[in-house]
Order: sequence, then C-alpha cells, then structure tokens
Amino acid sequence: MPLDFTAIDFETANSSNASACAVGMARVRDGRVVATAGWLIQPPPGHDRFFEINVRIHGIEPEHVADAKTWSEQLGDLTDFAGSDVLVAHNAGFDMTVLRRACEATGDVHPPFEYVCSLQVARKLYDLESYRLPSVAAAAGFIDFAHHDATADALACAHIMIHAAELVGAKDVAGLAAAASVRVSRLEGAVPVTDQPALLFV
Repeated sequence: MPLDFTAIDFETANSSNASACAVGMARVRDGRVVATAGWLIQPPPGHDRFFEINVRIHGIEPEHVADAKTWSEQLGDLTDFAGSDVLVAHNAGFDMTVLRRACEATGDVHPPFEYVCSLQVARKLYDLESYRLPSVAAAAGFIDFAHHDATADALACAHIMIHAAELVGAKDVAGLAAAASVRVSRLEGAVPVTDQPALLFV
C-alpha cells in the first residue's frame, strides 16, 4: 500500500468544538502532495459567535463567512475531497471532535473516517523542545507557512507525515503508525460529548 492520506485542519470561531469557520485539506498520494483545498464555513447556529481570541489567532471575522457555505452545505465537498482516505491532523483529537460536534449540531452524518494524529507521531519520532505545528514542520523541512491558515496548516501536517515516514522507512500510514507506536483510530457516528475549549496553539 502506498503512503496515501488526507491531512485536515479546522479553525473555530469560539471555544465550542462545533464552531468550525474554516477547513483546509491536503491530499497525499504515494508520499507526495497532489492537491490542496480550503474554504470558509458558516459555523452552525448556536455556535456562530466569534470570540476575540479566536479572531486574533486566525484572522477570520463574522463578515468573512457571511456568504460562505453552511456546515451542512459544505460537508459533501469535505467528504468528497477526503474520499476513503485516512485523515491526519496535528492534534487530531481536536479536529475530529470539531467534525463530529459540528455534525451533531446540524444533524448531519459523516463517514466513519479512520485517522492518525501527527502530533503523537512527532512526539515519538522527533526530539524537539516544542511539538507545536510550526516547530515540527520546521524539523520536517517545511518552514515559513501561514500558521492558523487552515490550508497551510493541513499542508504542513502532510509534510510532517511524509518526512516521518521517510525517517522510519514506512510505506503507508499503517506502517508509520506502527513504527511510531500510535493508533489508527476511527471517528464513529455523532454522539453527545462535552465541549472543551478549542486547542488553538498547536
């Protein structure tokens, strides 16, 4: 099996994990990035207030998403881009919870994606003072990207996984996860979970 996966990153409007306001994705085929995509999202009703701290971090304001697709309207685009790929995210627990909670808020159904956390991989395979996305990306040779731009962050995450696979000689995501002793997890159907503050600083 080749090193195929889709890296994904969400930005949120506030501390609710359902408040997705942007998504970025990077498709990897045979260890190379072959496509990227990203767009703004109107957060689900009830989760659409923009907190000042979030705006300071990613620069997205309410007027920027006024004409964007709603979560429900864009979900098909997201799932079409990802297809049946394993998803990868830096601090994947956060991004997968955003996907699950936004679907729960709107009554939508997402596929049961498998996913791997590049943050967990990095902690096992790199010796760094910081495992925030820019630090790990730099160690992987990917520098000077617009951190907290969702597409740029997804691309950085993709390059981390590609570099990590090269380090251990892994041919696919399962082999990389095994070499790093991390799990390939599965995002099950939407179930109620307690909102946790969005972890914005990875």
